[in-house]
Amino acid sequence: MLTTEEKQKNFFDEYIYAHLVPVDHELQEIARRTDFSFVEEEVADLYSRNTGRPAYPAIILFKMLFLEFYANLSDVEVSRQCQYNLLYRSFIGLGIKEPTPDDTTLVVFRRRLGEERFARIFHRLVEQCQKQGLLEEKLKIVDATHVVANIAVPNTVNLLRQARQQVIKTIEKETRTTRPDLRREYQTEQPIYHQPSAEVLSREVNLSQKLVEEVKGNYREEVEEKVVLLEKILDPQAEEKITSVTDTDARFGHKTPSKTFVGYKVHVAEDTSDIVTSVSLLGGNENEGAHLVALLQGEEERGLKTEGVAADALYDSAGNRGYLQQRGIQAYIPFRRQSKQIKRLTYLPDQDVVLCPAGESCVSRTRQGQGTLYIFSVNQCQSCLQRDECAPLNGGRARFWLSDNYKYTLRMPAQAREIAEKERKRIERKFGEAKLWHALGRARYWGKAKVAIQAFLTFLVLNAKRMVKLLMPLKHSMVNLAIQS
Repeated sequence: MLTTEEKQKNFFDEYIYAHLVPVDHELQEIARRTDFSFVEEEVADLYSRNTGRPAYPAIILFKMLFLEFYANLSDVEVSRQCQYNLLYRSFIGLGIKEPTPDDTTLVVFRRRLGEERFARIFHRLVEQCQKQGLLEEKLKIVDATHVVANIAVPNTVNLLRQARQQVIKTIEKETRTTRPDLRREYQTEQPIYHQPSAEVLSREVNLSQKLVEEVKGNYREEVEEKVVLLEKILDPQAEEKITSVTDTDARFGHKTPSKTFVGYKVHVAEDTSDIVTSVSLLGGNENEGAHLVALLQGEEERGLKTEGVAADALYDSAGNRGYLQQRGIQAYIPFRRQSKQIKRLTYLPDQDVVLCPAGESCVSRTRQGQGTLYIFSVNQCQSCLQRDECAPLNGGRARFWLSDNYKYTLRMPAQAREIAEKERKRIERKFGEAKLWHALGRARYWGKAKVAIQAFLTFLVLNAKRMVKLLMPLKHSMVNLAIQS
């Protein structure tokens, strides 16, 4: 049954908290300045209003989850801390004598809300920041950071053995009987810790294919899901390589061209006020540049605006630049591939003219595909001392093709591009804070939906901390104005 937080506090509780809890602690500031009442609105449809046992108020449970990610605690640890830590009890709104929710209650609450509701709760806090005028909405910084999956990555032989074991266990669970025949033929308890030989790998593949043929189509949905997973592991042409039977959503990705990881990517958009306005979770193998439009469309639907977008070269695509250009948003995105010769040219946007490295102007231009071909004079090129740097010359003259996207970027003031590039680096500080103090570097849970919840809660905590810091100067300035008046 739905219950709400008790607004009227006990005099004894208030006395204890007032004398033993530091009033200027960051958590106390967050409690005073952040209105979490929208949590009760978002979860109201999950509870009956008149039947069932009274549940803990949703806002108390949510604040306990907030504390988990604020202080990097587990469900068990935050429940224990809230029993005796007066600062935490005061923050979540529990009285001295009130019972504390246990870790199982937190697990059920988190699972009941699910990814979609946590996304809405995150958006509601961003909306609160917007209404208080904390968002600058001038420049949006977009980037992604990797999150390592909470798994040990097995080799292919061990992965096949684990997948077969899951199939057999699920069959036994469904039939409520042990299957010694299947265990004897298909199950291998002992994992291998060395590089498997080709013969061992071939034997494991054949054994797994035989199991698939024997059980496929003979059992219910849960068994079929495990069989399909085994088939994906066996398929060498599969688009997405399964890396674990524990976390089947985790994927191989690249931190750098030479460094790989297994897990996910957290894709975010950050306002220059250091408030993260959008969060989405991608597979480790996904290119975040392909998701820029979807991220910005989501912001547009929520009434968030920006005048420019700063991102790295992974976001360099005609689709991204075209979308931004249509909406009048400046694209501060470096080009992924750019020849040294093109960098040495000077483009005059008012005249649509190109100057070569020697300072000579093109004599003609013509449209070619999604850009313009600029042609120089034969006489100029033949007598030019730098003509070897423009090789190969076509018909004795230099020709340079500039894409419309590149010219669009060159029209921006150089100072604006430099400022945007400098601002873009600040998102790395945000990622560093999330990983160093709030353990975003490694997934807490298994599965994409649950890791997405971790991402939403992590950046919600960071936004609440930033919100307090932005509001503090406003408080001091109001006090100073009051004193002066």
